[in-house]
Amino acid sequence: MKYALVTGGSRGIGRSICLQLASMGFPVVINYNSNRTAAEETLKAIEEAGGHGELLPFDVSDSKSVDAALDGWSERHPDDYIDVLVNNAGIRQDTLMVFMQNEQWDQVMGTNLNGFFYTTRRLLKDMLTHRHGRIINMTSLSGLKGLPGQANYAASKAAIIGATKALAQEVGARKVTVNAVAPGFINTDMTQGIDEATHKTLIPLGRFGKPEEVAALVGFLASEQAAYITGETISVNGGLY
Repeated sequence: MKYALVTGGSRGIGRSICLQLASMGFPVVINYNSNRTAAEETLKAIEEAGGHGELLPFDVSDSKSVDAALDGWSERHPDDYIDVLVNNAGIRQDTLMVFMQNEQWDQVMGTNLNGFFYTTRRLLKDMLTHRHGRIINMTSLSGLKGLPGQANYAASKAAIIGATKALAQEVGARKVTVNAVAPGFINTDMTQGIDEATHKTLIPLGRFGKPEEVAALVGFLASEQAAYITGETISVNGGLY
């Protein structure tokens, strides 16, 4: 059976992506690091909608944690594999670079960029063996244009875009596609503390986006209808560039 794994799937955009993929018939593996309550709420929402899922806690920034969790999952699912990987886990630690501490740089890079690498590397072999897979990397408007106070976050997300383009060329022959989704300002925990009234005046559509609008694009990229799309970064930003 083909499963979908969503890292950082317990809240916000991740939760909406889990619900979207479950509605498409994928059993969804919901990854979380520490907030088990939120992950359980996501799983409950999937099951109440008639879908199937399971929880898989691990820290994407820790290669040993990633390998141990995914090796354990494979042992429990000898006849299954993860066909859809959504690298969604991410954190922000915003501050001007002149005040930025080493830890703020390292932690953002560890989760956002290293997390993509550790998780994708571990699951890629199964996709190549089965000659089918979908890798969808969540990047950001900040990774495309940069935003003040986000040198660490923008760097991590821009790196994801570069890695997406490179990996797509490595694995395309095995019918594995690799794409990135770049949300703008979306109403989630990640945008709390951002002055919505001021920022939405900069957005041509005049509002922040909804997590479900991002999830709909992820669902399309995971589908067979998107089999000829790879190496792309698609923005969901209301026209803000």
